[in-house]
Amino acid sequence: MRFIVCVKQVPESNDLKIDPNANRVLKKGVSTIINFFDQFVLEEASKIRKEGDEIIAISMGDSETKSTLMRCLALGADKAILLNDEKFLESDTFGTSNILAAALKKIGDYDIIFCGNSSLDTGSGQVGPEIAERLDLPQVTYTESIENVEIGKIKIKVQTDEGYSIIESELPLVIAGIPPSYYQPSIPPLPKIIAAQKKPFEVWNAEDIKGDKSKFGSAGSLIKIIKLYKPPKREQGIVITDEPKAAIEKLMELLNKDKVI
Repeated sequence: MRFIVCVKQVPESNDLKIDPNANRVLKKGVSTIINFFDQFVLEEASKIRKEGDEIIAISMGDSETKSTLMRCLALGADKAILLNDEKFLESDTFGTSNILAAALKKIGDYDIIFCGNSSLDTGSGQVGPEIAERLDLPQVTYTESIENVEIGKIKIKVQTDEGYSIIESELPLVIAGIPPSYYQPSIPPLPKIIAAQKKPFEVWNAEDIKGDKSKFGSAGSLIKIIKLYKPPKREQGIVITDEPKAAIEKLMELLNKDKVI
């Protein structure tokens, strides 16, 4: 079986600088990591793999994204593909899903496409479902674990508002995974980091993946950023240190004053 894991490189910190004229986040000097949700699904793919199975990690980004894909190789991926082209710049989720879908069509043979349920930077949760739509595949979101995989069939445990459900689907499909509360990302040991250097690593551009280039980058994006800015810092709240009875009276007085109650 072949598993494709879509990963995204995200900023490690929320303390980002913004260019107000270009409405862009300044990436220079900002440390980056693999998206938390994407590492989770990569590890899930590694858990269910059997002898002869292949895991391919794929990401869209610039040359710096190579570090994230190298980490994927150290975590168990057999091959990495970087989608890097100026035509891909400023893609929103619509453009990103079109680019990834075109690359997945080039790969051709796959059984499961894994995506994180959302990313730590934008958190839209749209790319996985959009890929499924582009490729006309079934999709399962909020996946917490894979219960069983057979030839042509899979059982998945998903989070719901009421608790959990077990969903059965035919293959191929798209899975958008969300880590359970107890999940802790693995740290690859040094020997696997070294071994990752010898694994296949390819860079594809817009010509390589073909597809409709009018749907790539800013030209193919549906979202236009009018203004990008940091929200104002929240003012320090009021701390009441009185005895419980006096504290409640003071709290009620403040709430009445602000017409909250």
